[in-house]
Amino acid sequence: MGLFRNFVFFLVLYLLPGSNTSLVQLNANGFEGIIIAIDPGVPEDETLIEQIKDMVTTASTYLFEATEKRLFFKNVSILIPDNWKKNPQYKRPKHESYKHADVLVAPPTHRGRDEPYTKQFTACEEKGEYIYFSPDFVLGKKQNEYGPRGRRFVHEWAHLRWGVFDEYNDNEPYYSAKSKKIEATRCSTGITGINRVYKCQGNSCAINRCRIDSKTKLYEKDCQFFPDKEQTEKTSIMFMQSIDSVVKFCNEKNHNREAPSLQNKMCNARSTWEVISNSEDLKSTTPMVGLPPPPVFSLLRISERIVCLVLDKSGSMANFNRLNRMNQAAKHFLLQITGNGSWVGMVHFDSTANIKSKLIQIISSNEKNRLLNSLPTVANGGTSICAGIESAFQVIREIYPQIDGSEIVLLTDGEDSSAKNCVDKVKQSGAIIHFIALGPSADAAVIQMSNITGGSHFFSSDQAQNNGLIDAFGALASGNTDIAQQSVQLESKGLMLNNDPWMNGTVIIDSTVGKDTFFLVTWVRESPIISLWDPNGTPTGSFTVDRVSKMAYLSIPGTAKLRFHEVWTVATQCMTRARMPCADTFKNDGVYSRYFTAYSENGRYSLKVKAHGGASTATQNLRYSPNRAAYIPGWVVNGKIEVNPPRPEIDEDTQTNLESFIRTVSGGAFVVSNVSIFPLPDLYPPSQITDLEATPIGDVISLTWTAPGDDFDVGKVQQYIIRISGSILDLRDNFEDALQVNSTDLSPKEANSKEIFAFKPGNISEENATHIFIAIQSVDKSNLTSKVSNIAQVALFIPQADPDESDPNPTPDENYPNSRVSFSFLVLIVVGSVVIALVILGITICVSNKKRNSSRPRTQF
Repeated sequence: MGLFRNFVFFLVLYLLPGSNTSLVQLNANGFEGIIIAIDPGVPEDETLIEQIKDMVTTASTYLFEATEKRLFFKNVSILIPDNWKKNPQYKRPKHESYKHADVLVAPPTHRGRDEPYTKQFTACEEKGEYIYFSPDFVLGKKQNEYGPRGRRFVHEWAHLRWGVFDEYNDNEPYYSAKSKKIEATRCSTGITGINRVYKCQGNSCAINRCRIDSKTKLYEKDCQFFPDKEQTEKTSIMFMQSIDSVVKFCNEKNHNREAPSLQNKMCNARSTWEVISNSEDLKSTTPMVGLPPPPVFSLLRISERIVCLVLDKSGSMANFNRLNRMNQAAKHFLLQITGNGSWVGMVHFDSTANIKSKLIQIISSNEKNRLLNSLPTVANGGTSICAGIESAFQVIREIYPQIDGSEIVLLTDGEDSSAKNCVDKVKQSGAIIHFIALGPSADAAVIQMSNITGGSHFFSSDQAQNNGLIDAFGALASGNTDIAQQSVQLESKGLMLNNDPWMNGTVIIDSTVGKDTFFLVTWVRESPIISLWDPNGTPTGSFTVDRVSKMAYLSIPGTAKLRFHEVWTVATQCMTRARMPCADTFKNDGVYSRYFTAYSENGRYSLKVKAHGGASTATQNLRYSPNRAAYIPGWVVNGKIEVNPPRPEIDEDTQTNLESFIRTVSGGAFVVSNVSIFPLPDLYPPSQITDLEATPIGDVISLTWTAPGDDFDVGKVQQYIIRISGSILDLRDNFEDALQVNSTDLSPKEANSKEIFAFKPGNISEENATHIFIAIQSVDKSNLTSKVSNIAQVALFIPQADPDESDPNPTPDENYPNSRVSFSFLVLIVVGSVVIALVILGITICVSNKKRNSSRPRTQF
């Protein structure tokens, strides 16, 4: 069974350009191949480059100490946009690109929100996507709010490289501790500070004690933790590395397992150092004796795109209309995907290779037409992939002696046993190989070429209606241009027509796109009649029809209207560009992930994803990544709070209805092997529940979670096993021995539905425990069980607020009338009350003594 599980892929798909593939490697304790990319939207500032260097250099020393003298940053490439002026120090990138960036320096999406974060959406111990820093943060303008840059970089690197999570939680900043007190969510609890409310109205600000919310039994929403500036605690970097004394990650001994931190929720209450220690980086290294060398930096400036098409015209390309379909896709690439300023050449190959066009810089349609006329028209001969690649190197070297960073788009349909002979040459060349496999027999050696050079891999079957080739070429837009200049694919649709001669559809062009919109229609046999109307019912311009290649296209310059209704025949594609950089077109803005297990046979698979939001169903959510930097509201210095400027706030709970939209993207290709031809047993358990929440309602505990599926996230589970314990460690480590809740009345829903269940805890009393900890395990119809869920908790008591302590910086606050009373007046009231109490006590004692004396018998002498 374990063998087959190895062939289950967790596919992460994006609506916008593809996922980040880091080029980072660990070599002799040092990280190499780190890419820090400056976004084209950042104004030119050479100081920014120097500050990046300083940040990484400082971070390397901090990382070395934090990892017990094991790891440091060895070399880093800084990717500079092409709209910055040329400099002799700037070299041409090799494989480095925005696609592979580990750190992105870009303007903030919302003004004033400069918090760093790591794009991290996978499970514990899995690598993240990239780190984000704003220019102002890198320039040191936000140090008070987010701490020193080098330390912050190490915090984010731990997210990115080792899949650990923050030891704070903006959504749950406080919790009920075993001590029966309200504690700030942190690790370790040795970090000291004061909980206060800091509010400003106009020019008046006030600091007040936190009040307990009657519903949550925790501090009110506006309460914040102000840490002491001077600390002795050394952990933890994933809580507040800004504190001078903090130089380590929380470990098993000092980790706070009670707190509802993201680390506890996502990593089964394990400490960050436990997770990091389990990584290959730590397992494969030993502590160094001396100090590491400082990082070495390479300054790389994005240059004009250089692309050579290497097209297979061997005899097998005459089958299944392959040659013509290749030409259709190549024309689409030349007409729409290659931007002005790019250099493009062309090579044909069969058993030998022929250079059909030297590099031509695309300036107008004239250059594109010259290349279009160079496409192959006849298929014959054998297949020599290496001959085609070597000819492409020759084409590129005529203009650029160093071919670093150039791209080769290789399309072939055949196996070539000699292809493995040029893998090393490709690896050493510095060129990037994008491989498009047409049909089931394309050579596996070229996949290796694509992987080692950081290129893309696509697959197209011989079913023309899948649009596989056109989608593959369409996905090869340059990732190093301004996002507003990149093509965005809206629709890709095909159909085999039988009785119904019409193919109707609507392409939605929302307000974030519509610049230079391009429609492409292809067919296999009969030339269709194509009609296109705008939202007002007005016909658009005529399509350019190429009957030889069996394709028609229409380009709408400028900004298109918001909706087109199109009558399609056979296959069509619509691409456009963004009107401006915005949420719908930022790389990795929308993340969609699902398990894919529907393998029918061994072979190469391709994937295409379409997202369609109807009117008023799409929303713009202003929430930020859960792994954003903790904002430091201020510090306690010598017993007084020194506040930082308030964080610029937006209503993060606000969701704005947006217009309809549609997006389509190719997910690339992958190869599956060793799948049995015989029926297999059920191999896939339900997914792990990761969002279990518990809320006390009187004497009942209400649970909510997202339903998993019978096979990961597909279908419906058979039952839930809910267990509770008074010890989080017992529940985590010995789930099967914990007390089981009666859930026979709970009928599981379909995967991705919201589950709700309430129960009375019953057998766990306050004498034995201060909390109830709850976890769930799912069981499918084959009795396969999921991993135990995240652990939720409920306090069995009303927690206490902080003991009465002197209020640093007492300031009147209109929202709290009692705060208007001065401290001196409060002292007088307390002293006066004590005096009055003493007087009353004295009078009471005196009267009591008189009564006792009057009741005694009198004695006379």
